[in-house]
Amino acid sequence: MKPIMIGVLTGLLITLAGCSDDVASVSLGLFTTKDIKVNSQQDPLVKGVTCHISHIEANLDFADPSDMSISCRQTGPITADQLQAIDRSKSGEVVFKSSKSILFKSLKVRRIYDAQMRTLLYLSYSTKESTGSHHHALSTVPLYNTQAWAWAQEQE
Repeated sequence: MKPIMIGVLTGLLITLAGCSDDVASVSLGLFTTKDIKVNSQQDPLVKGVTCHISHIEANLDFADPSDMSISCRQTGPITADQLQAIDRSKSGEVVFKSSKSILFKSLKVRRIYDAQMRTLLYLSYSTKESTGSHHHALSTVPLYNTQAWAWAQEQE
């Protein structure tokens, strides 16, 4: 391969690596091919919320384990306009999705609005049952002290 092509390909790989939303990668040990990955995801509609999702990535397997953890926090303004744009039904809406296997298993994060408590719920879950359970985790972002608080109170 010509040196110019090698340089172009190397530059492309470095650029693509910079697009990743990985925040951390922790090896589970010398004799395993599994790592804990931590991803950062900003809510696409409620831009003032960022979620950090940890999950296991099995590098040489056809499917990653279903376990995950999620923590979401207010990292910017949350406005009434943003909340008016979200699905406020009891089942909410999927805001993030990531494939976890070649056979239809994925990790999903669903945003649900709790109008009574004026709180955004972020539920992460696996779409395929594993060891008798659909693994899931929950994080909440209260609207108190946000720009959307007055709007939330008016919705009663």
